[in-house]
Amino acid sequence: MAKPRTFEGWEAVYSSGTDYEADLVRDRLDDSGIPAVVLTQRDHAFNLTHGELSNVHVMVPKTELEAARHILNSEPLTDEELAEAAMQADPSSPPDAPPGNQADSGAEHINLSPPAGDA
Repeated sequence: MAKPRTFEGWEAVYSSGTDYEADLVRDRLDDSGIPAVVLTQRDHAFNLTHGELSNVHVMVPKTELEAARHILNSEPLTDEELAEAAMQADPSSPPDAPPGNQADSGAEHINLSPPAGDA
């Protein structure tokens, strides 16, 4: 078993290979009144997903560690929660809202063609 991660009075209560799973755990703890933060070691620029380079930890104050473990053991994440979070984290997944209700990025107004004299 890996050594628990500790950082300035905070200790890892949960580790994952995905950001969205750690976010779900953090939200569950926050909703239960336990302060929690996500500490990622993932190199998002290169999307490294091997070994220590891909760990995402949910950290809680050491004083809240046992309470956080109790909550996570009594209310484990469900497959449905994980699947929904994975779909929301995937940029190629279908949108939740119809196109008329989505935020306007303005992309259709940007001219990406080269200037007339450079063609």
